[in-house]
Amino acid sequence: MSDRQRWIAEACAHVTAERLRELITGIVDVPSPTGFEAPLAGHLARTLTDAGVAAEAQPLDEHQANALGRLRGDGTGADLMLYAPIDTLTTGDAEQDVPWIGPELRPDMRAEAAHDGDFVTGLGASNPKGHVACVAMAAEAIARAGVPLSGDLVAAFGAGGMPTNALPASTRRNTGQGAGCSFLLEQGGWTDFAVIAKPGWTVSWEEVGLAWFDIEVGGTHTYVGSRHRLPYANAIARAGEVAVRLERWFAGFAERHTGGTVSPQGVIASIEGGWRRMAATTPAACRLRADLRLPPGFSPLAAKRELAAELARIGEELSIPDIGMELVLAIPGTHTPPDSWVARSAIAAWEETEGRPHEVIRGNSGATDANILRGRGIPTVRVGMPKVAHAADDFSLGMNTVDVREMVRLTRLLVRVAVDTTTRPRSEVGL
Repeated sequence: MSDRQRWIAEACAHVTAERLRELITGIVDVPSPTGFEAPLAGHLARTLTDAGVAAEAQPLDEHQANALGRLRGDGTGADLMLYAPIDTLTTGDAEQDVPWIGPELRPDMRAEAAHDGDFVTGLGASNPKGHVACVAMAAEAIARAGVPLSGDLVAAFGAGGMPTNALPASTRRNTGQGAGCSFLLEQGGWTDFAVIAKPGWTVSWEEVGLAWFDIEVGGTHTYVGSRHRLPYANAIARAGEVAVRLERWFAGFAERHTGGTVSPQGVIASIEGGWRRMAATTPAACRLRADLRLPPGFSPLAAKRELAAELARIGEELSIPDIGMELVLAIPGTHTPPDSWVARSAIAAWEETEGRPHEVIRGNSGATDANILRGRGIPTVRVGMPKVAHAADDFSLGMNTVDVREMVRLTRLLVRVAVDTTTRPRSEVGL
C-alpha cells in the first residue's frame, strides 16, 4: 500500500454513519432560506473549528454569510476546494411557501430533522444540506487523520446557491444565483480545482446555464359590464394561450440543444396580471416569467433571439400583435474538459468506490454554482448522491430526504479526491 492509499484509508476510517447523522441533524435544524444563511454559516464554522479545521463565517451582509474552512499544505501542491451551497430552495415558512408548494407544509418541508432508520428528513436534508454535511465530514476526516498535505484543502459553503431572487425581507436584491460563491472568490477563496457536491451519483464536467425572461402579453383594459358592448381582448386568457404553446416549444428547444451530458429544459414559472381587489376589470397586460436552460457554449442572447422568433410566430398564429419580451437574468452554461486533472481524479475515485467503470448520466438540466466556479476559470466537477428511491417521484420529498449510507459513500469519494489532489506536487496535476 502506498503512502497515499494509507492516508486515504486512515481518513475514510473517520467517516462514520453516526458522525454524519449528527452533522446532518445539526445542519437541518438551522433554517437557511436564501438570503438568511448567516446562522448556518456560523454553525458550520464552529463545527469545523471544533474538528480541527481552521474556519470562519464570511458575512455578505447582516443576514447572509458563507462559511470557509482551510487545511493548509506545505505550499508545494495544488489547492482544492470542496464546495456545497447552504441555502434551501423553499423557506419552511408557511406564509412564504403555501399554497405554491402544496396545501400545507408537510413535516419534511420544515427545518426540523426527523430520523427513520437510515433516512433523515427535513427541509433540504438531501439537497443541499446532506451534501454540505459530506463536505464538512470529508474535511474533518482528513484533519483527524493528520494527512500531510502539499496543497491547501478548502471546505467552502456558499450562501445564495439556489436559482432564486431575493425574498421579500431581504436587504439586497442579489442574494441567490450564486451570489455567495461569487463573493467567496472575490474575497480570496480561490483554488486550482474544485469539486461541488450536488445531487447525482456521477461525475459531471458540464452544466446548463439559465436565462429568465419576462413575457408580456397585451390586451384591453375593460369592465365586465361592458364586455358585450366594447372591444374585448383579455390579456390573461391570451397569456394562457401563449403559455400552452411555449410549453410545447420548450420540448423542441430541449431536443434541438441536447448534447454531451445536458438536455436543457424550459418552464413557465409564474403569471402576473390584473387587480385582485377589482375582479370586475381586465388588465391591459399579463406577464409570464420563463426559465430557459442553456447548454454550454450557447449564449443568453442566442436564446433570447430563438425565443423572440417563436413569440413572433405565436403572435401571428393567435393574432396577438403586442407580445413583448425581456431578458431579466442570465448565467451561461459551462464546461470543464473531461481530461482535466480534477475530472480524472474524481472519476478514478468513483470507479474505486463502485468497483466498475464510471457511468455518465446524461440529459441533465440542473444548474449549480459550478457555473460560477468554472466561469471564473476554476476547473470544476460535480458529484453527489442519488435521490432516495422512495422519494424520487416527489420533488420536495426528494430534496428533503437523505440516506445516511449514501452520505458515507459520497464522503469517502470526496476524501479520495481531496487526498489524491492535495498530496501531490503541482507538476503531477498539470500545473
